[in-house]
Amino acid sequence: MQKVKIPIVIDPVRAAQKRSSFDGIVPLANLDRLSESLLDPNGDVEVTVHCGTDEQGLTYIQGEARCQIQVRCERCGDAMPMELDASFAYTPVRSDIDSAHDDIPERYDVVEKNEHGEVNLRQLVEDELILALPLFPTHEEGQCDPAKVQMSWGEIEPEPEKPNPFAILQELKKK
Repeated sequence: MQKVKIPIVIDPVRAAQKRSSFDGIVPLANLDRLSESLLDPNGDVEVTVHCGTDEQGLTYIQGEARCQIQVRCERCGDAMPMELDASFAYTPVRSDIDSAHDDIPERYDVVEKNEHGEVNLRQLVEDELILALPLFPTHEEGQCDPAKVQMSWGEIEPEPEKPNPFAILQELKKK
């Protein structure tokens, strides 16, 4: 089965009424903010999205995103392949209705619809993948090239003796 490109924006209400499902790809090169953290922005993100309405009557967008990426190891500086895997569940709301946020269950994150009532699906996927990135990607212990690892070994010199600030008080107490 051929993978198709995921739409950039969707109308979540219409998609929920139709119980739409999207199974396709998003090119990594189209995800600018995520690509800044990668060594090679080539490849695709496999995305599966389901839209529907839950028992409370809330519209939801639920899905998964998975991709293979290459980042730089923070310890040795070499390329490091890794797999990003993210799951998400959102409920769209209008930005002008603040009281609606109180009734939303914890299992959903909130996403605001734009002025046309649409949600940027590509941006949702990119946000979730950025959150799945480790802050400091490093190889497993012992997998880094020891010649490239910049560590210094040695003894720590003791701090010089500082006078006790309460020594004067002790002398006054003795008098």
